[in-house]
Amino acid sequence: MIKITQLVAVIVLLTVTQLFAQRNCGTMEYMHQHQLNNPQLLQIAQEIENHTSQFITTYQPSGRAVITIPVVFHVIYNTTSQNISDARINAQIDQLNKDFARQNADAVNTPSVFQSLGANTEIQFCLAKRDPSGNATTGIIRKTTTVSSFSTNDNVKRSANGGDDPWDVNAYLNIWSCNLSNGVLGYAQFPGYPPATDGVVLLFSTIGSTTTPGTIANYNLGRTATHEVGHWLNLFHIWGDDGTACTGSDQNADTPNQGGSNGACPSFPRISCSNGPNGDMFMNYMDYTYDNCMNIFTVGQSGRMNAILSPGGARASIASSLGCVPPSGGTSCGTPAGLSATSIASTSATLNWGAISGASSYNVQYKTSAATTWTTTTSTTTSRSITGLTASTTYNYRIQAVCSGTTGTYSASASFTTLSSCSDIYESNNSLSTSKSITNNGSIQAIISSSTDNDYFQFTTTASAPKVRINLTNLPADYDIQLFNSSGTQLAISQNGSTTSEQIIYNSSTAAATYRIRVYGYNGAFNATLCYTLAVATQASNFKEIADATTDVDLSFVNVYPNPNTGNFSIDYFSKSPAVLNLYVMDMTGRVVYSEVQQVFDGMNTFPINLPDLTNGMYMINIANGDDHRMKRFIIQK
Repeated sequence: MIKITQLVAVIVLLTVTQLFAQRNCGTMEYMHQHQLNNPQLLQIAQEIENHTSQFITTYQPSGRAVITIPVVFHVIYNTTSQNISDARINAQIDQLNKDFARQNADAVNTPSVFQSLGANTEIQFCLAKRDPSGNATTGIIRKTTTVSSFSTNDNVKRSANGGDDPWDVNAYLNIWSCNLSNGVLGYAQFPGYPPATDGVVLLFSTIGSTTTPGTIANYNLGRTATHEVGHWLNLFHIWGDDGTACTGSDQNADTPNQGGSNGACPSFPRISCSNGPNGDMFMNYMDYTYDNCMNIFTVGQSGRMNAILSPGGARASIASSLGCVPPSGGTSCGTPAGLSATSIASTSATLNWGAISGASSYNVQYKTSAATTWTTTTSTTTSRSITGLTASTTYNYRIQAVCSGTTGTYSASASFTTLSSCSDIYESNNSLSTSKSITNNGSIQAIISSSTDNDYFQFTTTASAPKVRINLTNLPADYDIQLFNSSGTQLAISQNGSTTSEQIIYNSSTAAATYRIRVYGYNGAFNATLCYTLAVATQASNFKEIADATTDVDLSFVNVYPNPNTGNFSIDYFSKSPAVLNLYVMDMTGRVVYSEVQQVFDGMNTFPINLPDLTNGMYMINIANGDDHRMKRFIIQK
């Protein structure tokens, strides 16, 4: 929910009553103390918010390289029960990965009206494999303490006070597990606050997962960590921390305005702040409901978190941390993380995962969720396309790294569901007069079933959102689109070749206009069984268009990640306006081994590159905008 409010940067403390009947905010003294110690915190928070707003203008909710964050657990215990097991910690990491990838089994519990807002954040977590000195580690530190319980004064983050000092906060997410007093389940530090206290603190009994739970009723499924890591990545409470005034903001456009926090497990819909008929998104990880009622991050929340990790973001350095990479020369072969499935169709999908240093290949296993045996295939890159799948079926998959002389353990399994066999509910709509109405800011699927088939749709803009963007994607054949006004006059056309996606941007100032779209096959192209996807977006401000020539681009922000990599990596850089850039990959002799021309939008841009044939060694990326060049070194290590 977005309203015009003063942004106050806070370190949010998640507290509960002694009986843990309801999550609720703790005192604001912690925030006030930090502000008294450093009056510049509000200015720093506003700078972070400015960067976030700029990033979100070009944020794409899918297709970005997965960022894997190294985690170190500091287990500070006074009693045996507080010394939680490795299994609980590993289960918590697994729950974080599932929740942030929207691979959590209870994602199906999200009400249907909110399902389309659910996001795979493309952020994952691993227990650190190397420490700040470059030595091998399990990512778990255990220390006994004479302190029976800790408060929110950060003593648990200081060895001198019975806790443990953090590892380098620019390279690791520090999580402390301890006994917390005064009903506190956990608290997190927002980006931009003092490095010496950065990280997340969790009540030991909350740590676990939906399959390996902790020991405290209603808050034992690992969602306290999901909630607090959300704060650590710059998410606010979903109701905007305004009590029940309906005037606060979590700075997200896709979360409904909400009158205060929700506890327990409300019945849907739970209406407040005149947000009917769908009401509160109380199942959001940033509300205060029970763990078993939480199941969604939204696309907007994903954008905020990715902004923090992007070049220029307050936690950008952690995106290139080597904490998840075992030290070189070791005999271990790591476990892949960051599993995700993309390009999901009715009979195929592409499986993706994070690179493992030293891996020469990967074993990929998949099966239907009901099956007991796995199908095994291999890949020399960090993705594998699989075909021959059954429509409307849930599949499990897992990945194993193969290193020289050894193999790693299989990852925890992830899942995806194939699309149903495609059907077209809009026929017949073969002419302007039979155009079928579709909604704005959503997507539909339909079929071009024959060489003479044409699909016509219509939509109407509003006075507050007259600008139009139309995307035609997932093309099974060479399809094109036309845009007409209500009387049938052509306004725009997009005719890319082959199965390249089509886009029309029409920045009209006419309010409440009705438009018609024609989707058709070029030279009679069609596919009678596979659907295309059509999406219409409208907004108040102009949509950005690609420039036709080189323009002013700020190349001061360039990032290559992961680094080292296996030849599959991504590049981030910042452009002041739309442009066409030249990109070269060179070896250390200066020989160009790869080049391409890239069209970029204003703001932060990310481009994946896959060069599996390059041998191990050091290479350079050269990004050129006219006479302006920026070079970044990276290492290929297979």
